[in-house]
Amino acid sequence: MKFKVERKVLCEGIQAVQNIITAKSTLPILSNILLETYQDKIRLTATDLDVGITCVIPVDIQEAGAITVPAKRFGDIIRELPSDSISITTKKNNLVIIDTESCQFKIMGLGREEFPKLPEFKDKEVIKIEQAILKQMLGLVVFAASTDETRYVLNGILFKINKGNLVLVATDGKRLAIAEKKIDQEMDKSISVIIPIKTIHELNRNLKDGPEVVIMLGQNQMLFDFGDVVIISRLIEGEFPDYQQVIPPVSGGKMKIGRNQFLLAVKRAALLATQDYQAVKLEVFKNKLVVSKSTPDIGESREEIAVEYQGKELVIGFNPAYLMDVLKNLADEKVELELIDSEKPGVVRSAGYVYIVLPMRLG
Repeated sequence: MKFKVERKVLCEGIQAVQNIITAKSTLPILSNILLETYQDKIRLTATDLDVGITCVIPVDIQEAGAITVPAKRFGDIIRELPSDSISITTKKNNLVIIDTESCQFKIMGLGREEFPKLPEFKDKEVIKIEQAILKQMLGLVVFAASTDETRYVLNGILFKINKGNLVLVATDGKRLAIAEKKIDQEMDKSISVIIPIKTIHELNRNLKDGPEVVIMLGQNQMLFDFGDVVIISRLIEGEFPDYQQVIPPVSGGKMKIGRNQFLLAVKRAALLATQDYQAVKLEVFKNKLVVSKSTPDIGESREEIAVEYQGKELVIGFNPAYLMDVLKNLADEKVELELIDSEKPGVVRSAGYVYIVLPMRLG
């Protein structure tokens, strides 16, 4: 194999695929990127056996072929080269020669034979979703997914399509986020799958305001096609909890509050939070909210905010991170927080969105 390529173009290709490679991989080949000629381009592929990513970049091919190279070392070398024009050649013993006008590197690769083949998706039903819509919806739920590996089924996002409705759901048992949107997609069957959180992070990295992303569903696999970049992921097997039954009916006790003002007040109170004393106290009065934090041996804070509220007075505690997560990602200037009493969950609702968060006991 021999080809010429611009350094910036190759760097972007490496960057697109290398994020899923883990240093702790048990198989040495999984630390490598597969480079292979593809029509008049080069296709770069990386996989950890759960997620696979391919990226196609334009190059000047002089000889077809394929090789795998150590991802980190290869990426580091390409980034540091002194020239914009690079020539890459492979020899029969898997030696890879990287040439510029004034600099040469030789590194050992591994043959492509050992590299895992990514599944093929032929004759599968195609779903098309606007990238901006999917990115916005993922942003509203991803933070609520669990990182506790003992609850594997919650280590991802539920992805449902039914009668032109796309629903994304995530929960860690302490909070629940549901985003729903009408999409222009007529399908014969409904879809309900759980996409791993690692795949979600890769999707977020690649989702832009560009054209639609093409989605295909295979046997326990899902493909996301962005054009030059394709992500293929295993799905999480198992039954996602019935989230519908925990959504409370709309409450009369709604507090209307400036989103950014509320976010900054919670952020300031959280400065005094510790592992043992996490909860921030909200005291709700008629048209007034007091956000406070008191931590033994550390200190205390108190801040008043004007709100629109005519319900009963109450005191409730929340994990500040759980409030900040939703407030950071909503676009609304004002948010409505529904509170019933100090033992019941708080609920934030917006158009096509529900966020439910359990209260915390105040120290």
